Amino acid sequence: MVGIILASHGKFAEGILQSGSMIIGEQENVAAVTLMPSEGPDDIRRKMEEAIASFDTDEILFLVDLWGGTPFNQANTLFEEHKDKWAIVAGMNLPMVIEAYTSRFSMEKAQDIAAAIISVAQDSVKVRPEELQPAVAESASNGEEPNQPLPEGTVVGDGKIKIGLARVDSRLLHGQVATAWSKDVNPTRIIVVSDEVSKDELRKSLITQAAPPGVKANVIPIDKMIEIWNDPRFGKTKALLLFENPTDVLRVVEGGVELEEVNVGSMAHSEGKVMINNVLSVDQKDVDAFEKLKSYGVKFDVRKVPADQRKNMEELLRKSKLTRSV
Repeated sequence: MVGIILASHGKFAEGILQSGSMIIGEQENVAAVTLMPSEGPDDIRRKMEEAIASFDTDEILFLVDLWGGTPFNQANTLFEEHKDKWAIVAGMNLPMVIEAYTSRFSMEKAQDIAAAIISVAQDSVKVRPEELQPAVAESASNGEEPNQPLPEGTVVGDGKIKIGLARVDSRLLHGQVATAWSKDVNPTRIIVVSDEVSKDELRKSLITQAAPPGVKANVIPIDKMIEIWNDPRFGKTKALLLFENPTDVLRVVEGGVELEEVNVGSMAHSEGKVMINNVLSVDQKDVDAFEKLKSYGVKFDVRKVPADQRKNMEELLRKSKLTRSV
């Protein structure tokens, strides 16, 4: 796996390393290298050399904070002897780091990853109010979904929406979903399914704005999701579905939507709920919904991010003492 060195003036590199780990999970072959006020060029070069020596790869990618700064200059002196394999990208930001992490699963060369992360880093720079954002030419449609509404009854593809992932997450669309899971699933559309959220214009607006570049996001009520499932015009859509709770998932399944597996990522604690691990809290209503979903043949994948190991839902729910088995 390609080794990544995050290098910065001050502790910026350490902070962005921690942020990336929160979103994607702990990473191998990654090191944060910092230049502190009392240190000089030789100090950060030594740190870089020590980090490289600790990696089990000769493919190295440097992500540095500032082009022409000391971290960049020292990385560049090391790069000179490895131009065929190493790469340096300046202007480090969190989307760039996350993209670099996830790209390592499919790319084995540092220079390929460097080329892939630039557009993501650039596209992540956005501003509100929107009129301050420089105008850019719209990219061509990828042909996955029509730009204009099609007549009812039109069959696109095989006429069935593809569910790449169905996830229970009380936070809905946030960093782990917009980056790690979207990269893993590669959906054409993220759909938040919630009667409550679909009536809240502010939350809807925040969710649609949080979608990763190139992916559309929608917030729809449960009945609309069932309608879409039966609409052949969505035959080329690959969806990532987000639910706030298992009860809403159950209503969708009872409405005819076929879900083989549900990823359970986060369920916030509130009064009357029992914590079954550090990110999942349930009450009797939740447990009843999980039990009913199991009776429909739905399986459960308990993970915050794709890199996590799957946990056993039945064992976790036993801790709640609200059920005997699931």
